[in-house]
Amino acid sequence: MRQLFIAVLMMFCTCLLFGQTDRSLVREGNSLYKQDKFADAETNYRKALEKNKEMNQGAFNLGDALYKQGRYDEAAEQYRNWAAKETDPSAKAQALHNLGNSLLKGKKIPESISAYKEALKLHPDDLDTKYNLEYAQALLQQQQQQQKQNQKNNDKKDNKDQQKQDQQKKDQQKQDQQKQDQQKQDQQKQDSQQKNQDQKQQQNQAQQRKQQISKQDAERILEALNNQEKDVQKKLKKKVPVRVHVDKDW
Repeated sequence: MRQLFIAVLMMFCTCLLFGQTDRSLVREGNSLYKQDKFADAETNYRKALEKNKEMNQGAFNLGDALYKQGRYDEAAEQYRNWAAKETDPSAKAQALHNLGNSLLKGKKIPESISAYKEALKLHPDDLDTKYNLEYAQALLQQQQQQQKQNQKNNDKKDNKDQQKQDQQKKDQQKQDQQKQDQQKQDQQKQDSQQKNQDQKQQQNQAQQRKQQISKQDAERILEALNNQEKDVQKKLKKKVPVRVHVDKDW
């Protein structure tokens, strides 16, 4: 008995589900939307569109539900598609107005301005669209001024950075030059010391050679003097008569 009851209940729910029309789904979605149940409302609107893709009210309301959830790009796409199909100028202007709002929320300010202008072509007296257009234009001007200021600040920063780099380059060049000058001075000092050392060594060598030559000359002179003395003695021996000792008989 219980199983039969469950089966009947399931059949009843299925009939209700399949019995829902696209309009009833939209109405239920609208009710959920008013209760701030935007995700549930989105589900109903999508179901309605699955049943009837040409149901403009469901497509428009789906855009509103997406907008309320902060899904601005998706909402903008929904409004854009809806506006492209809509033939009624007033409804199309409303879709373009909402498209502008979605683009503005999505930080696409130039695109939102274009959407507002298109909406005003269809409905020139729409004060909300005029206000939003002026607001978007003011935001764009502020954004452009901020970009210019940022660019100016960046240019100043780049200039300061370039000056800093140039100064660092100059300082480095100065340090390199000082290092080269110091190396040159050290090399000159080393060369001078080496030169002095070489000169001293040469002088010592010359002095040693001189002393060696002087010693050799002295030996030769001494040897010559000895030879000369020998010659003199020989000559003297030749000139001195030989004395013969004679005993006298007194």
